[in-house]
Amino acid sequence: MLVNFMKTALITGILGQDGPYLAQLLLEKGYKVYGLIRRYTNPNFSNLDYLGITDKVEFIQGDLIDEASLLNIIKSIKPDEVYNLAAQSFVGSSWDQSKLTTEVNSLGTLYLLNAIKLFSPTTKFYQASTSEMFGNSSLQGLQDEETPFHPRSPYAISKLYAYWITNNFKESYGMFCCNGILFNHESPIRGKEFVTRKITDAVARIKLGLAKEIRLGNLDSRRDWGFAGDYVKAMYLIMQQEKPENFIVSTGVTHSIR
Repeated sequence: MLVNFMKTALITGILGQDGPYLAQLLLEKGYKVYGLIRRYTNPNFSNLDYLGITDKVEFIQGDLIDEASLLNIIKSIKPDEVYNLAAQSFVGSSWDQSKLTTEVNSLGTLYLLNAIKLFSPTTKFYQASTSEMFGNSSLQGLQDEETPFHPRSPYAISKLYAYWITNNFKESYGMFCCNGILFNHESPIRGKEFVTRKITDAVARIKLGLAKEIRLGNLDSRRDWGFAGDYVKAMYLIMQQEKPENFIVSTGVTHSIR
C-alpha cells in the first residue's frame, strides 16, 4: 500500500502579497497547499495568476471571524503547518474600522489557534506579526526580539494581541506556535495603496499620459524595506526550527522615500 507523506500547509491571506509567494515556495518543496478564501465574496486570483500557481492551490472557503468554519477546516484537513497571513492590514483604516480590525487580526488568530488545539494539536502555527507593534519605542538603535512594544494604532494593538495569544498557546499547551515580526516588504504584486506601488503605478500612468503628478506624504519618512519573496523564505525557516521561537525579519537598513 502506498502511503502519502506529502506535507500539507494551510495559508490564510492566500490572495494577498505574501500568500502567493509562500504558496509558490511550499509547492516547490513538495507541499500540498490549501488556501483559505472568504465565503460570499468574489475572490481576486490575480496575484496567484501572476506567479502561475492558481491551479496548483486547493481553496477552502471559510472566514477568520467565523469560528465554526475554522473548526471544520482544521478538523477536516489537519494540516502539518498553518501560516496565518490574513489581516486587516491598513494602519490608517484601522482607526475607522477598529472593530473589524480587532475581529480579524485578534479574534481570528484566537479562533484559529483554538481549532488547532482541539483538532490538530501537532500542527505547527506561524503568526505574521508586524514591526508596527514597536511603535514609538524609546530605545535607540536596531530593534530586536527583546525590544519593548509600544503600539500606536488599532492595527498595531490588534496584532500585538495576536502575538501574545500565539505565545500563550505555545507556553500553556505545548504547541508549536511562533511569530515572525516582519518589517516592510514589497514586490510587484504589492497593493497599489502602499507607497512603493503607488509610486511605480503613478510613474507608469504619467509615462502613458494618464496622469500628471504623484501625490505623496512625508518624503523623509524612513523604513526598512525588503522583498516579499525573501521574507516568505524566512517564514518557512522559522517553522522548521526544532523549537518554536519568535524572530524579527528585516534587512537592518532603512531608506527614505526621497
